[in-house]
Amino acid sequence: MSDTQPSPTLAELVLQVRKTREYGRLTDAIPYARFMGIGVEHLAGEMLCRMTYTPKLIGNSFLPALHGGTLGALLECSAIFELLLQTETQRVPKVISLTVDFLRSGKAQDTFARAFITRQGRRVANVRVEAWQDDRTRPIASANALFLLSEP
Repeated sequence: MSDTQPSPTLAELVLQVRKTREYGRLTDAIPYARFMGIGVEHLAGEMLCRMTYTPKLIGNSFLPALHGGTLGALLECSAIFELLLQTETQRVPKVISLTVDFLRSGKAQDTFARAFITRQGRRVANVRVEAWQDDRTRPIASANALFLLSEP
């Protein structure tokens, strides 16, 4: 007989992380976030996502610049984590639409993102996200997303 506890469901894990703010437990449970090096941190009184730089994130090796898909992944994950941790949703929100604006090249370094819920209803939510590197006032990408929170 094993003394190990079964792993909590994602809904149970989200409820625990909402209380404890141990964000690493949530991001570690999501293989895609782990692969991309995307984590959630509580810095300066706010929840931020960080995509830790690794060479696999480079899209243009001549500059070098981050691949646009990696920035899109960071923006989408940031929005999802914001919804999971700041709302009462019991399941992972589904993307209805995601529009990304690439504002400048992303350098070969860590990238941060902050999501803001601009409107939330019973079934859908609108989220705005900005990503930056050295200077938060000079974002490298932004996104507007619409998510389905629950089925009708």
